Amino acid sequence: MIDKRKANLNMKKQWIKFAIVLILYLLFLFWVKSWLGLLIVPLIYDVYITKKIKWQWWKDSEKPMRVLMSWVDAIIFALVAVYFINQFFFQNYVIPSSSLEKSLLRGDYLFVSKLSYGPRIPQTPLTMPLTQHTMPVIGTKSYIEWPHWDYRRVPGFGHVELNDIVVFNYPAGDSVMSNNQYQARDYYQDCYAYGMQAMGNSVQVDSLTPQQQWDYYQKVMNAGANFIKANEQQFGEIITRPTDRRENYVKRCVGLPGQTLQIKDQKVYVNGKMNKEPDNVQYTYFVRFKQALPDATLEQLEITIEDLQSNGAYGYMPLTHNAAEALKKMTDYVESVRPVTDADRVESGKTYPVNANTGWTRDNYGPVWIPAKGQKVTLTMDNIAIYERPIRVYENNELIVKDGKIFINGKETNEYTFQMDYYWMMGDNRHNSLDSRYWGFVPEDHVVGKPIFIWLSINPEDLGPKIRWSRMFRMVDNIK
Repeated sequence: MIDKRKANLNMKKQWIKFAIVLILYLLFLFWVKSWLGLLIVPLIYDVYITKKIKWQWWKDSEKPMRVLMSWVDAIIFALVAVYFINQFFFQNYVIPSSSLEKSLLRGDYLFVSKLSYGPRIPQTPLTMPLTQHTMPVIGTKSYIEWPHWDYRRVPGFGHVELNDIVVFNYPAGDSVMSNNQYQARDYYQDCYAYGMQAMGNSVQVDSLTPQQQWDYYQKVMNAGANFIKANEQQFGEIITRPTDRRENYVKRCVGLPGQTLQIKDQKVYVNGKMNKEPDNVQYTYFVRFKQALPDATLEQLEITIEDLQSNGAYGYMPLTHNAAEALKKMTDYVESVRPVTDADRVESGKTYPVNANTGWTRDNYGPVWIPAKGQKVTLTMDNIAIYERPIRVYENNELIVKDGKIFINGKETNEYTFQMDYYWMMGDNRHNSLDSRYWGFVPEDHVVGKPIFIWLSINPEDLGPKIRWSRMFRMVDNIK
């Protein structure tokens, strides 16, 4: 009688557990709008109620097998849990470069919320947890491209707002040179650079008609692509990556869908109004030193070894406004400090679009209208290069320009309605940031999430403390 009561009590507990798990699972399916997941319900029912399948058969095995399988079971459970959490809720991200200094520093570890803008349904669902695109050690792809699902984002707490710091997939990372030393480079910028070398850079582009300019830049890009392909031993093969497997970048959003952005004398204007500069925005300055600065001064001004090394090689270095003004007053150590401008012709790469003769620079750019979902743009030979990549690559249309006419999917047209929202992203270290000025718009399907706080900060420099305790648990929203 007691055993029967105990069995009934255990069964009630199992039903309660099953009900709780089922309700949570159904709420999750409702959230992601994926009712295909109902196929899993019978398995959940079996785990808690019928127990027809021996999910943990190995518990009845001999000790070596039992120990081994207990470890395998724990590892699989952990990997599935990590995959689920990283995909739909949050993930860790470490700042790899100085493009956001001094707002976010190299070695800052960020807690990135997927819920802030809504998590994406994975486009390549079969991937190894805790990897982005490459397996550690062995260097092979960490994902399988089939099945590949269309872009879809489930509801989140909000949307990208102006001046948000955002983590996103690198848009130009669809094509990558596979050799390690070239993987972090912009393939399209390299195609342009090598193509210009191959073409001799002798053509007076200003003297060409718009159609001739278009054809010329097509030849430049093709020549560069052919050069890279012909030197596969140096660059490696050209590999393509799906959107959600492209490298993660973090920048500040300075332009929203439907807005018009322009940069005038280093200042960003949105819809004709100057946008607030980040508190710790950096620009490049020419600095001549009389003698080395004391370590205490470098630490106080947050000047890094990387900053000093760039000065030694080129005579210029990135500085905040406050650091530049402080250096000007240190006449015992510093001979001169002045900002770098377009007149100095400091090489910074071809601005977006690389296949047009805009005359734009990193400090004087645009104006450019940022595409918005459902909004229409009038296409001309003057702006087709700006919108070619969103139309052709991000929204998968065939685009041809011939005899001064634009053809989309085989039909001549002078307008296009965008299917996605786009954003303009820039680094706070304005002269040392590979951002939208060089590779253009960030489509909404590339947006990963929003950094919430810094949970760890490890200083990669020899100067200063190894762990930056003052940055621990600092809220990213407070970094203006």
